[in-house]
Amino acid sequence: MPDLSRYIDLIKKGNVVAFPTETVYGLGADAWNPTAIQKIFSIKGRPSDNPLIVHVSEEDQVHEFSDHIPNSAHTLIEEFWPGPLSLVLPKKTTVLDAVTAGLDTVAIRMPDHDIALELISNAGPLVAPSANKSGRPSPTRAEHVLVDFGEEFPVIDGKATKVGLESTVLDLTGDQPEILRPGSISRKEIEDILGYSVHESFFQHTDRPKSPGQKYSHYKPKAKVRWLEAEEKPKDQDCLYLLLTSDNPGSVNIVDFNNDLDQLAREIYDRFRQADLEGFSTVVIEDFQDMKHPIIPALLNRVQKAIG
Repeated sequence: MPDLSRYIDLIKKGNVVAFPTETVYGLGADAWNPTAIQKIFSIKGRPSDNPLIVHVSEEDQVHEFSDHIPNSAHTLIEEFWPGPLSLVLPKKTTVLDAVTAGLDTVAIRMPDHDIALELISNAGPLVAPSANKSGRPSPTRAEHVLVDFGEEFPVIDGKATKVGLESTVLDLTGDQPEILRPGSISRKEIEDILGYSVHESFFQHTDRPKSPGQKYSHYKPKAKVRWLEAEEKPKDQDCLYLLLTSDNPGSVNIVDFNNDLDQLAREIYDRFRQADLEGFSTVVIEDFQDMKHPIIPALLNRVQKAIG
């Protein structure tokens, strides 16, 4: 565990600090400090109608942000927290509008990362969108943050993240739970715990998003992103190919994931950034939609947003 005292002090003084979670690196600020929260929007170039997710280190902190926590939330928290599941709940009137984009709901999660939990335990609940310029690929390594914000930016290095995709966001404020953004915790896993069906709406556009990832272009490298076409041979040296299997895994522009979709999820943003760093014009991804794996909806969502 690195010494976090400097970063705790920075946050308490109203500054912004990048820190690792199990999903991606977050850009953390005091969830009760409006000036610090505005710094996040300014640093990222983030639209003000794109709500933030509150990160907590213990379940009791949820009560600071919501008075109406249904039994379903307690059931999911017991099963999946700490972990990559954000719950959308009715917010208290004291929650800052800057956090919720003026909505009457707030998204909350507890990250599954020792550094994140220690930071929050000492600095208090944090709002923490991904630590990248808005629209760019999310950071899964500390160096990604420095590329976007400069070498002097305060970032806690926790090495590569273990999931690589943002959390599942589940809205519990309606008649039926609704997945607003897919992540590594799947619809089936949630339904198995709750014992009833869950709706999905992340494929629908909305002008009033309750979750990041619903409205704006996200996850895009400067390189073009497209699917590998049927019968296409990976021969273009100007393309970075992300393939499930390859006859030429030693080629500098071909990455063979050996049918490991968890690895693809962990690395996809890193590979997007590699393409830009090394000057590839295009990232070509082999289609994985016919495979069976719980990460597919989340991966597909991110690829489609990047192509978008």
